[in-house]
Formats: sequence, structure tokens, C-alpha cells
Amino acid sequence: MNKSLPKPHGLLWPKLICNLLFLLITSGLTSPVSFADETTRIELPSVAVTGNPLGLDADQLIVPVTILNGRELSLKRESTLGETLNGIPGVSSTNFGPNASRPVIRGLDAERVRILQNGVGVVDASSLSFDHAVSIDPLVIEQVDVIRGPAALLYGGSAVGGVVNAVDHRIPTEKLEGVTGRTEARLGGAANESNMAGVVDVGNGQIAIHADAYARKTNDLNIPGFAVSNRKALADRTLQTNSGTLKNSSATSDGGALGASLTLDNGYLGASYSGFNSNYGTVAEENVRIDMKSQRWDIASEFTDLSSVINRVKFRLAHTDYQHQEINTGVVGTTFKNSGIEGSLEAGHAKIGNISGVIGLQFQNTSFEALGAEAFVPSTNTQSKALYFYEELPVDEFKFSLGGRTEYTTADASAWSKNSSAQNASFNPTSYALGALYTFTPNWSLASNLSHNERAPSYFELYANGAHLATGQYEVGNPNFSLERSNGVDAQIRWKDGKNSFSAGPYYTKFSSFIGLLDTGLKGPSSALPLAQFTEVAASFRGFETEGKFNLNDNIDLKLTGDYVRATNLTSGEALPRIAPLRLGAGLQYQKNELGARLNVLHAFAQERIATNELATNGYTNVSALVTYKLPTKVNIELFAKANNLLNQDIRDSASFLKDIAPQGARSVTIGLRSDF
Repeated sequence: MNKSLPKPHGLLWPKLICNLLFLLITSGLTSPVSFADETTRIELPSVAVTGNPLGLDADQLIVPVTILNGRELSLKRESTLGETLNGIPGVSSTNFGPNASRPVIRGLDAERVRILQNGVGVVDASSLSFDHAVSIDPLVIEQVDVIRGPAALLYGGSAVGGVVNAVDHRIPTEKLEGVTGRTEARLGGAANESNMAGVVDVGNGQIAIHADAYARKTNDLNIPGFAVSNRKALADRTLQTNSGTLKNSSATSDGGALGASLTLDNGYLGASYSGFNSNYGTVAEENVRIDMKSQRWDIASEFTDLSSVINRVKFRLAHTDYQHQEINTGVVGTTFKNSGIEGSLEAGHAKIGNISGVIGLQFQNTSFEALGAEAFVPSTNTQSKALYFYEELPVDEFKFSLGGRTEYTTADASAWSKNSSAQNASFNPTSYALGALYTFTPNWSLASNLSHNERAPSYFELYANGAHLATGQYEVGNPNFSLERSNGVDAQIRWKDGKNSFSAGPYYTKFSSFIGLLDTGLKGPSSALPLAQFTEVAASFRGFETEGKFNLNDNIDLKLTGDYVRATNLTSGEALPRIAPLRLGAGLQYQKNELGARLNVLHAFAQERIATNELATNGYTNVSALVTYKLPTKVNIELFAKANNLLNQDIRDSASFLKDIAPQGARSVTIGLRSDF
């Protein structure tokens, strides 16, 4: 790191983590040896989806959902939430270098993908700009629920694309007697990463206490060739430079949390505090680093088996103070702040006939502020209040669901240099969804969802006006926007037989008014940057998703995945920008006794269906491999080695603003250790 740059946050937590890891390993190695039976297989049980209001298993849900948890999540972890989930059917990522990446679901990103932490929205600035990281580190996540499609409307009015709920159990929800925990450490990879994490839960049957801590450090990312793509070099008529390393892509981060709960027979009441710190290069600007801090306080409770009318009550509340500074050669250029409170109160009613359901209230009050040279959005206060309901009715082989949501949202902007007077906007979006699940044999079922969604424009879609260097555009909003409206339908055919499963289905979402950031072909005022205007157009998103797992014998599984999305600006007839191409994947998994191995191949086809002034993206084939070995110790300790991009291909994600100046990492190997007790 350049000495003129501010030093990144001190690593506050590694000493605690090292002690936890040392104690765990030594206790495991000195404990009696316990070998697995020859038929031992490591399987993930069906688990309840945290975001589901009725607490159902994933197999019982009508909406399309994917769950990552336990060992599977641990082996799939990457440095960002977006890259951890990238490759799940229907999910790609914004991939703004190796340090900032949000999930993209069915071609929709930013405000249309709702990111939750334990069921409550994350307050940061990641939806404002693609170079702003999500303030969640995958190292301490215990489970991720990915709910795809607009039928996820219960979790926020903006969730047209879907919902990502990261669960960390920082507020314990169940009784615990004794001590449980896990540790994880890894070294290597294309960015020469080193990270460690430790999680401990202690309880006496009534009081449960949680603590976690993590630290991460990476160097500049190694890349297989030039940072600038051949297409961009030809288009700009410039020579390619910067080969082998992606400059200004290093990072350091650390954080942790402390939480506690009073656990009773029919519920819990708890609170937690967590901190998140990160210092990383922005890639798009070689002399700019982002210094990010977030502090969050949570309160949560849930009580069941209550009266005959209201049988369950759940409460969630989170307050967040978020700030990041963009530092250019040691000088603070722009400071972004976002602070606020969000919460929900949900009540489940007793069955009415055979109908089960919930009603709920959600509320949010956040204040955003940008100060400095690159402040392209005014200070804005956003408030929303929403009522929602969800009901399910099983009838023989059918299950029907009905959900609705209405809210009132205001976005009040202060006067600033681009506008001498304050600006105000208010919206009253209403959304609803109808779903059905038909189980026509014990193994086969068909699910479908119909939905109407309305979304209030975000503060930056309304009020943006200025140069945004991270995306290389001069962005202009429109304070006169009305609601964004869409209608959607999806369907899934599902099959499950023991360890074998398969699902596939199409989806179609049509927007009568889609708010997109579109290149105008002009230059911004007093700027050499291209002018990009938030514009209201008619649009459609259609595609399919498929996933299957087949047990070939006692030790080998075959996994198949595929997804495709076609997004069209119906007003102009052109493609919408930054859309992932057709992707097909296959993988073999081997597990016998303590030894496991995996080989995965993901092929992304070329994306040549592009928007005006957008460059096409070449296809690629990403081959990865994994080897695991469980040590013969009493404590569960597993070693692993993970190889990525074995063909050393020039991988560029067409959903990324930086695809033509920042490829993904070169061929690399990561070694690590994970354990739980």
C-alpha cells in the first residue's frame, strides 16, 4: 500500500480468533480418535427458510428458493456476498472488482434485490454505487436464503427481483446448554488472501451468549492477462497495459459481534451489537481507496403457543450507523453516511378453517448524506411504513397462497449545489401475489406464482445529478418519477426421490414503467463523462432456471445447473444493459469416509445482445476443483484445498460495470481449515 494512503483499520479481532482456533485444534488432536463409518456421507438436512413467515421447509415453499448453510456454505464462501452466491441458478453478481459485489437476481440489481440480515434490511450505500461494498462479510454468515422472483414482496416493497437473507445467529433463538462454535481459516487464492474467523455460543439453558470475530487481508488480484479487454482496447484505440495484476484491488477488513438472549420454552428475547470495518481499493480509480465502517444494534424476539387467536408474535428492530470515505492519494475526497432504523412486527393467527397466515407491520427511517467532491446525490431522508399479509390454504393435493402489501414512502431531499430548494416526493405502492403448489405424485409437484408489484423510486433515481467516477458516467435522476410497476409469473416443475432432486421452470416479468440507468450518447454538463439518465421505459425480463442433483452411487453425486435471462427495453426494442448470458454448469461430488472431492464446470456463453454503447462480452469456461479431508479427531476438523479457474481463462462478467477493465482472478489454489464443536 502506498505510504501516503491512510493505514487500514487495525485488525481488532485476530488474537481472539487465533486463541479460539488454537484451543479447538489442540483439543481435537488430543481427544480420542473417532473414525467415520465407511458409508459416512455428509448431508445437509432440509431446513426452515428464515424469511418464510410460516417457518416452512424449503421443499414446502411455493416461491423458488435456494438455501446455503453449514458445510456447503463454508466451502462456497468467497470474499463478497455477491461472489459467494454467483452461480446459483438465476443469480449473478455486479462484481466491481474483488471487494465489492452485490447479488443480481434474474437480471435485476440494486434496489430491486432486497438484502436482509436476520430478516431486517441492511443499511449501507451498496445499492447507490457498484463500488460500494455490502456491509456483510460472508465469513460469519451461518445460512443464506435466496428467494427468487417478485412473489418475495413480503420482505420489502423493492424486492421485485428477489430477496437475499443472510443469517448469522448473533441473537440466539433457541435454548443452549454448554458450548458450541466453529472456526475457519484459509490462505492463498488469486489475491493471496489470508482470513480467519471464530464463532462461539455459550448457554446454561436459559441465557445464551454469542460472540464472533473475523479478519481478512488480500493483496492485489492476480489476473491471467491484461486488465483492459481486447474489445475495449480496439474500441478506444489504445494499447493494453497492466498485465498480470489488477492494480489497487487489495483489501483489509475485520469485525465481530456480541449478542445474548433470554431463551424460554416458547420463545426468546435478545439483543446484539456488531461492527464491520473494511479498507479496499476501488479498481476503477487507481489512487482511490474506500475506508468503510458500520455499526449495528439489533433487538429481536419471538413467542409461540400464545392465545387461541394470535398464536405467534415476532419482532425485529435494527439501528445502523454507516460511513465510508473515498480517499484519493491520502486526501478524503467524499464521505458517504447512511444511518437509520428498520424493523417489523409480525403476528401469526390461529387457523381459520384450514387457513394459516400472518399479518405484519414494517417501518424504516434512514438518512443519507454525501459530502465532498464526488457527491452526486443530495442529503435525503427516506421513510416508509408498510402493512402486509400472507395466507396459505392446503386443499388435498393443492396448496394455495395469497399475499399483499401496501406502503407509504417519502423521500425528502435537502437543498444542495445542484438545486437551491429542497425536493420532496411521496408514493403509495401496493403489491400482491397469488401462488399455488400442486403435488400430483409423491415425487412430482408443480409450483406457480402470479404477482403485481409496485416500487417507489429510490432517492438516487429521483435526485442524482453529478459525475460518478466509479461507473464512468454523469448520472441524472428525475424527481417527477411515478411508481415502477410490473406484473410477473413464474412456474417450476419439481421432482424429488430420496437423494435425487430436480427443478426447472420459466419466468416472465413485464414492467409498464421500468426505471433504468441508460446511456444517452451525450456528454454530461461540464464533464467529459458520458451522460446516463435514469429513464422510465417499458421493459420485460424473461428466462428460465434449472437445477438437479442425482446420486449415481453411494459415493458420487452429479449436479447440473442452468439459467438464462433476456431483458428488453420495450420502448426502444433494444436490449437492457449488463445482463448475464446463458450459463450451463455440471459438477461431480465424491465423498467416502473422510475424503471428499469435487470437480465443477461452468460455461457462460458470449453476451452479444447488448445495449447501445455497451461492449459485447466473450464467453468463458470456469473449471474449479475441491479436495477435503476430515481429520480423525473427536472434534470435527476438515482440511480443504480449492482450485479456481483451472484453465486460466479471461473471465469477464457481463453484469459488471468493470467487465472491460477488471477481469476475475487467474488460476489459483486456496488451502484452508474448518472446524466445529
